[in-house]
Amino acid sequence: MASPNLPDKMADVSTTVAIVEDHADVCKSWAQLLEETPGYRCVCTCDSAEQALRDIPKHKPDVVLMDLNLPGMSGIECTERLKAKLPEVQVLVFTVYEDSEQIFQALQAGASGYLLKRTPPERLIEAIREVKAGGAPMTPEVAIKVVQSFRKQRTDKASTAEGLTQREEQILRLLADGYVTKEIASKLGIAFFTAQNHLKKIYEKLHVHSRTEAVIKYLKP
Repeated sequence: MASPNLPDKMADVSTTVAIVEDHADVCKSWAQLLEETPGYRCVCTCDSAEQALRDIPKHKPDVVLMDLNLPGMSGIECTERLKAKLPEVQVLVFTVYEDSEQIFQALQAGASGYLLKRTPPERLIEAIREVKAGGAPMTPEVAIKVVQSFRKQRTDKASTAEGLTQREEQILRLLADGYVTKEIASKLGIAFFTAQNHLKKIYEKLHVHSRTEAVIKYLKP
């Protein structure tokens, strides 16, 4: 039963979100979207990276919506510093930039997803839910760039894969080709939870915390 001192909505909150965006109108619309969506709550809004690094650790949100073009420190540097302070937080980049360099810098800094600002509101909520669950949501245009770049960079990765089983190497290659867990399980003819267990072991062996980090480490020259 909810505490009588709290609104009913507060009792139902399962996902907390912080927003880092310097355009007031955009920030307000995101916050309003979250407040009007059952199960979500905006706990913090910041108009600069510097404010984000001060305020967000106090709230420890599940997900951070991060703009890249911020005054002063960039959103990419802010992401890297936030992940150092809060390793468990999931950062979802939400920006106008779709060039490959910006995408990979953000992912290497620790972002788990990358959406363009023209993304519909319902997809944004879906992406927040997905990234909290350990996924890596991306706008289709961005996903295509990532997969194409991964394929171009594919070389002999024996040193990175050292210590992995043959099945784990197979799964890691499929991750690098852009397949999600459900698709990997289907492609290999194994149960979904079995694929999840393999992924967990891959993360442990590569000393990473997400599929994005695993793929980046696998593809790194």
